[in-house]
Amino acid sequence: MALFPFCKTPTGPVRVTRIQLVLYCFLLSLIIYFLHGRKAAVRVESPHPIFHVLGMDRARVMTDMTVVKAVAPQTPPETPWGAPLVWGDSRNSAWRRSKFAQREIRTGLLALVVGTYAQFVRRFLSSAETHFLPGQMVTYYILTDSPRSLDPPIKLGPKRQLKVLPIAELPGWDRLAHRRMALLADAIRNSVGSEVEYIFCADIDQEFVAPVGEEIFGDLVATLHPDLYGMPRNAFPYEVEEVSSACVEEDEGDYYYTSELYGGLVSEMYRLARACSLLILQDQANGVMARGLEESYLNRYLIDHRPTCVLSPEYSWWDSALAADVPVQRLVSLGRQCAFDNEKRKENKC
Repeated sequence: MALFPFCKTPTGPVRVTRIQLVLYCFLLSLIIYFLHGRKAAVRVESPHPIFHVLGMDRARVMTDMTVVKAVAPQTPPETPWGAPLVWGDSRNSAWRRSKFAQREIRTGLLALVVGTYAQFVRRFLSSAETHFLPGQMVTYYILTDSPRSLDPPIKLGPKRQLKVLPIAELPGWDRLAHRRMALLADAIRNSVGSEVEYIFCADIDQEFVAPVGEEIFGDLVATLHPDLYGMPRNAFPYEVEEVSSACVEEDEGDYYYTSELYGGLVSEMYRLARACSLLILQDQANGVMARGLEESYLNRYLIDHRPTCVLSPEYSWWDSALAADVPVQRLVSLGRQCAFDNEKRKENKC
């Protein structure tokens, strides 16, 4: 009896041999492959150090390789809730720069400089003078426990000024993580809020390497984490312990944001900093600290209060195995590169 009795020729049924059957199956597999694409879950054999720091074991570092890590600068142009997703060279960014450039905007750039982080301050400020909001009025606010690290004063351009805000010594990263949001809230309430319209908070161990213009303005601005952009939701290192005020449920969250750069209107930033500092104090009182430190509380807040402007990983980038490919690197974290790469540590002298 023929295997495929429906296959006929003028001389009658055709018997399909075993070799022919194998060939048919192979051809059918190829057709399915090209029609639907290959989707394979791939284990990252050597997970990036960030996952160890955040307490994620290797089993959780899984991703679908259909997720595109090499991102296109204009795709997508906005978030699911309609906020612009900013790529610096896009047409929309050019329009936003033109819109805001028509008026002079007083903007603050705030950074915390404590302990050994003083080694980064001059590089940060020099690069900001070249690339951060060129032509706009900018005040640099440096919160520091060592004001003398800024002597002699760095030479600033027109419309630029530097204000040093002394703070008590904060030894250790853990103490810094507990206090940074409270320090930001205090600075806005006491002086910054009456002097500028927008305030951006940045880590000092970074360097501006390309223009960062008026396209970044928004009521509440957050920046996508470069290692986690394009990753599936279950790879985000949200806080999962229910006892923490930063806890995020499985059905919450759109993106994972970095604490390297965020900002907005001073009123919005005050609300953010005050809310996050209260959550941190609440956890402290209960003997709890989120595994992602202040970044966990920042992400909790931004889930409840979605940003009105989201910056692409161009605005917070470092050279790592998981970092998204971006058209232009605009703000680069020297500290993160130093932490994960011995060669970069020597190159950046950190």
